[in-house]
Amino acid sequence: MKDRFKKSKQKQKDIALERIKVLFKEAAKRPEFAKRYMVLAKKLRTRYKVKLPRELARRVCKKCNAFLVPNKNCRVRTKNCHVVYTCLECGNIMRFPYVQEKKKKRLKK
Repeated sequence: MKDRFKKSKQKQKDIALERIKVLFKEAAKRPEFAKRYMVLAKKLRTRYKVKLPRELARRVCKKCNAFLVPNKNCRVRTKNCHVVYTCLECGNIMRFPYVQEKKKKRLKK
């Protein structure tokens, strides 16, 4: 019984993640509805406890839920082994380390 319950929970999470990915694609196509799509994606994330992939998580402002598009509503800079995203709508600053990416690049050589 528990095994079936776990499978259904995982299936729900998979469906929720697919829906979130669709919302991100739609937000990229239709910027006038992007903020609404990001609010819906956040609700899905919290309801089903889904962890977003790194490339999707970095596309959302954590303060105002805006869909971040570089050079449109987001400034991207590199500084001291960090990628710095600045949301131009609310002014929130997000820093992401890129040390892991450097290590992977070194290992490939």
